[in-house]
Amino acid sequence: MLAKQHRITDGADYRRVVRRGARRASTHTVTYAMRGTEASAPRIGFIVSKQIGSAVVRNQVRRRLKAACFELLPSIPAGSDVVIRALPPAATTDFATLRGEVARVLAKLTA
Repeated sequence: MLAKQHRITDGADYRRVVRRGARRASTHTVTYAMRGTEASAPRIGFIVSKQIGSAVVRNQVRRRLKAACFELLPSIPAGSDVVIRALPPAATTDFATLRGEVARVLAKLTA
């Protein structure tokens, strides 16, 4: 879904965004965003812990978050790094609700 250039893969990058980025909490997720260089593509990372549920449930939540972010990718400014941490209620919510929540939070954080 997300091309390699749009993914955060390094643990140090995750820590940097979570520690230094702007934070916005919602019902199903906590989102951290940080602006970087304008020359690079926006990058997104996901944190889905074992508190969410079994491996099947965690992967389902991660796939839903990735699909929502893929749709919203054009609206994220170039050079932004975003980390989305799923909360336990995300396991029982439907895709439309999760997508709407991610869209609202990203619009506030990247404005």
